[in-house]
Amino acid sequence: MTAPVLIGRPGERGEALASALAADGAWVEPLEVMALETLEEDAALRSVWLDLDRFHKIVVTSPFAALQLIEAVDRYWPQLPVGIDFYAPGAGTATALEDALDVRVERPPVSAGEDTSEALLTLDSLSGLAHQRVLIVAGEGGRTLLAETLTARGAAVTRVATYRRVYRAPGPELQRRLAEGRFHALIVTSGELLEYLSNWCHQAALKQPLIVSSRRLAALAGTLGFCDLKVASGASTAALAAALNALSSPGDADVD
Repeated sequence: MTAPVLIGRPGERGEALASALAADGAWVEPLEVMALETLEEDAALRSVWLDLDRFHKIVVTSPFAALQLIEAVDRYWPQLPVGIDFYAPGAGTATALEDALDVRVERPPVSAGEDTSEALLTLDSLSGLAHQRVLIVAGEGGRTLLAETLTARGAAVTRVATYRRVYRAPGPELQRRLAEGRFHALIVTSGELLEYLSNWCHQAALKQPLIVSSRRLAALAGTLGFCDLKVASGASTAALAAALNALSSPGDADVD
């Protein structure tokens, strides 16, 4: 490999992905343009944590949001309230909750073919929600699809933000690398981050392979001008690594 694989994923999950790809022989360069910052717990958020037993379902949208929920349970609930159904759009988030809270977490069906909010919403248990109270634990901003859809299905939805995404511009050398397309592949699992990075991706970069974690992100990438799209089977390290490996496979086939 004569050029690096650029990784947009932040934090510990980004480090884990970089380590896994490097162990497979890839030249890896983390972008480090986005960080996740925990929001200060105010009275409103504390009230939600203290009222967890009022919710029938809790939907956690990311591993970092899962960490905030886990820490809140540890602070306020010596024993987790019973009777709550947990949901997560991705395997990483589900596994974090299951390991820390010893709960069963429902996730998108395998038949959906991807880990997304859209896939999660196909679950039968999220179809009729009259008289159900649903808590969504997420980051600041982001998509409103889950809250809007669950509300339309009859749920009383409470959405809390536990962290924010903080962006910084790429350094001069990375800006040149993006502008000139001097990379083997770019891996991005967030639409917001993809839109941010596109500001530095000139025509040469738009022609280089872009690995994304869902068909929704691929559609967004297309509107931004990226034209060599590889759709991984999910956002897990294994799925992204498989998509990268497929770049050098016979036929250069997408993973979908």
